[in-house]
Amino acid sequence: MKIMPVEIQQQQFKVRFRGFDVKEVDNFLEQLADTFELLQQENKKAQDEIQRIKLESQGYKEREETFKRAMLNSQKVLDQMKENARKSAELIVANAEVKAEKILNRAHKRLAQLHDDISELKRQRIQIEVQIRSIIESHTKLLEVGNEGIKAMDEEDTKLKFLQHQS
Repeated sequence: MKIMPVEIQQQQFKVRFRGFDVKEVDNFLEQLADTFELLQQENKKAQDEIQRIKLESQGYKEREETFKRAMLNSQKVLDQMKENARKSAELIVANAEVKAEKILNRAHKRLAQLHDDISELKRQRIQIEVQIRSIIESHTKLLEVGNEGIKAMDEEDTKLKFLQHQS
């Protein structure tokens, strides 16, 4: 049964001979109702804060999942680029071996182009890795900021529990 502060304030007791002091009982009930109302307000604030933290945590989880998917996609792209570069190199080497005597000069030119392509792919890979590291660092910082906020709230909760136990 949920008791409201107003019910405490309006509670009436029968007066009997040699009973309690009515003013003293009324004062006590008034204090009890005020304290009860404060506790209800604090409880509501705590529940609101818990809900806010849950929503914030869900947002972090969603961002983490998005980040994981982005990393997996980036890895697939990198693997595909490596495989394409490997296949291209194998194909060119095979053609160069078959036609080596007839088109030696052309083969050297093509090999130089492949080295340029590989260098460009390596540059692109390095650039993607730098971008991924940057994303990881920014998300890590976001998580650290969130954890600091949660720690601060946990400390506040601990203080509140301590104060409540002191009451």
